[in-house]
Amino acid sequence: MSIHVAITRRVRAGCEAEFQQALREFFSTSFAHSGVMGASLLVPPPGSDAREYGILRTFRNEEERDAFYDSPMFKTWDERARTMTEGEPVYRRLDGLEAWFRSPGPPPPRWKMALLTWLAVWPVSMIVSALLAPLFGQLVPKFIFAGVVAGGIVIVLTWAAMPLLVRIARPWLHGSRPQPDKPGDR
Repeated sequence: MSIHVAITRRVRAGCEAEFQQALREFFSTSFAHSGVMGASLLVPPPGSDAREYGILRTFRNEEERDAFYDSPMFKTWDERARTMTEGEPVYRRLDGLEAWFRSPGPPPPRWKMALLTWLAVWPVSMIVSALLAPLFGQLVPKFIFAGVVAGGIVIVLTWAAMPLLVRIARPWLHGSRPQPDKPGDR
């Protein structure tokens, strides 16, 4: 099961461009670590005075995550990043529905995540079932057909429906956001 981690760093005034370039270089290097499955950078909106940058990382599992953060490669990056940032980075592990709604700050309220997920699952389940019924409906037992439909739903939700809905609903999901949690899971 993959592990998602949201990291928030406050970049020193005047170091924003240098930090972004250094982080892009580190992203390229970090993919040499076998357990790193993804990384993204979230920047403040253009024209904003905010200096909070978000880094989203996905690891194959907890062991790979821990090995990455204990590696000399990460420790070298962390030392370099500290010259361009203020305070300690904040690490948050994202679990369950939070992984779809991952962001550097706190996740939206669970009821909003559940409602948006339901809004995606309902039509996707109807569409996937209708599309697959002519192909598999009469050829396989019902429980296998149900598994094929469930797999189709998961694929559509993961790579299409949820990323699109989360992007569209971001202002509603997050509203005015409180400050990120204190350092915890990494």
